[in-house]
Amino acid sequence: MVLKMTRRSALRRRQHVRHGKLRGVLDNVKLCKASGATRHWVPFGGSPRFAGQETVKKMKRFARAGDLGLTKGEFAVLRPLDTPVKIQKFLNDRITQNHELNGDTALSVRGVLEKRHAHCIEGAMLAACALWIHGEPPLLLYLTAVRDFDHAITLFRRNGCWGAISKTNHAPLRFRDPVYRTLRELAMSYFHEYTNRRGQKTLRSYSRSFDLRRVDPKQWVTNPKNCWNVVEQLLETRHYPLINRHQEKRLLVCERFVRDSYDHPQYPHPGKPRRQSNKGTGRTRAAAGK
Repeated sequence: MVLKMTRRSALRRRQHVRHGKLRGVLDNVKLCKASGATRHWVPFGGSPRFAGQETVKKMKRFARAGDLGLTKGEFAVLRPLDTPVKIQKFLNDRITQNHELNGDTALSVRGVLEKRHAHCIEGAMLAACALWIHGEPPLLLYLTAVRDFDHAITLFRRNGCWGAISKTNHAPLRFRDPVYRTLRELAMSYFHEYTNRRGQKTLRSYSRSFDLRRVDPKQWVTNPKNCWNVVEQLLETRHYPLINRHQEKRLLVCERFVRDSYDHPQYPHPGKPRRQSNKGTGRTRAAAGK
């Protein structure tokens, strides 16, 4: 009887200790939420501080010209782009395709505004900068492919759903309306049209959202050189697979008719004539850049 009472009392003591720890954790969570720090909180240790507190404090909601290091003229170009649709239209109509005729580039926002051309990641950084000016976080997502070029897009959110702004020379990989509940759903919307010249579906993984506020604007907004540092950080961000090996073996190769329908770039490569199909045969004469 005494042994049973001892066991009961020991169990009660453990329960009280557990309840006490749980209450402490919940109190810390409440303090973090009250202070606006809802991300990366540290529940143990008795302190309401959260992980990365010093970094988050430096992240401003609205970016001004002085914060970005842009001139008044450069800032005036981005200031009217207050919606994702306007940003996408600006990238499509005002910024031509960067064919990298003199070698690989990773132009900053200032470089894109000066030269008026961009490829995917260069356009993504410009779009992210425009969003940040209007109080939205500058988030990028990196799409990794095999036997093909990778792709970078700019994220935005409406009513809890994700959308994307995309600078590309082909229509299938452009803008995505904010109707996707998760980043995986958004990435999968690019899967079927993401093909190489042989018609193989090449998209394999997507990254976590990358907040450009973690990077000094001098490295991606006003950098006079290539922004390879940002590219490296995107590549080092954690990636998630879209399909497994068994699914990859069963992927259907796109028919020639489908490939030809994709191959209509808005800004043709100056050294590669646009692909033209022969009537009645379906064969192609020349290859155009993707």
